[in-house]
Amino acid sequence: MRWGVAMAPDRDGTAAMALSRPLPKVRGTLKLNAPLAPLTYFRVGGPADYLFTPADERDLADLLAACPDDLPVSVIGLGSNLLVRDGGVRGLVIRLGTGMNAVSVEGDWVIRAGCGAPDVKVARAARDAKIAGFSFLRGVPGAIGGALRMNAGAYGRQVSDILVEARGVDRRGAVRRFSPADMRFSYRHAGVDDDVIFTEALFRGAPGDYERIDAEMKRITAERDASQPVRSRTGGSTFKNPPGMKAWELIDKAGCRGLRHGRAVVSAHHCNFLINEGGASAADLEGLGETVRQRVRQATGVELEWEIRRIGVAAHDSG
Repeated sequence: MRWGVAMAPDRDGTAAMALSRPLPKVRGTLKLNAPLAPLTYFRVGGPADYLFTPADERDLADLLAACPDDLPVSVIGLGSNLLVRDGGVRGLVIRLGTGMNAVSVEGDWVIRAGCGAPDVKVARAARDAKIAGFSFLRGVPGAIGGALRMNAGAYGRQVSDILVEARGVDRRGAVRRFSPADMRFSYRHAGVDDDVIFTEALFRGAPGDYERIDAEMKRITAERDASQPVRSRTGGSTFKNPPGMKAWELIDKAGCRGLRHGRAVVSAHHCNFLINEGGASAADLEGLGETVRQRVRQATGVELEWEIRRIGVAAHDSG
């Protein structure tokens, strides 16, 4: 098997490949023309030309070092804040799996987490070790890598409040370390180069009480279940809150609660969430989101910014 770029699908649905360079050996898994929809909360989207799940950080670094310079590289986590377009994703998609999801407790109220670890796993590890400051991660869907990339937060706290250091691998396979200052955090954003794939993070909390932390996590869970459509096929909060405003209030004011496009709908439960009712396409969901943005702009003059990350190409561009 050799590196290449996927062309238009053949009649049997298999992408024809323009092949060039031999694929490197990996210790993880490297699949060709791999479906991505089952890996996202929305359950939509086309395949990746290549899907790589590294065994560990070294495996990831070695593969990136062997990638042709012109091969596009994307990374996904648990797929919670992600919309994959219907034409799929060209080039290499990297997904951090079980080989990079370890969580351990170290001295001085420090937790080390692989960037494939679910946020809730880190919150539970902190609770069990009686470390305060991590409960908000119970309300953040997804994995630690994505939480670093978007400075994820909920219930008054965010990742930048607890980060000590992050590690990542750049496009050339070099392992790099990032201090909180290096991360250049802002609201729902980190300023680290887009080609860096985070692999591990160190976080520090404070001494806490198990019962109080557990009660706080249960409160967050109950509030989230009551206020968000967490059991639906959704990608979480669709748009960032503009400064001093709530995105859902702007969407509601523009009359978009319950708005539909194909099999996609704006949640009536929380109107900053888009729902795949079953059978929606990525184009349905993205088109609905753009309609919401247009109506909010017309009604309020505010330009909503997508919080959900959208990757890949539209179906008509897949060739």
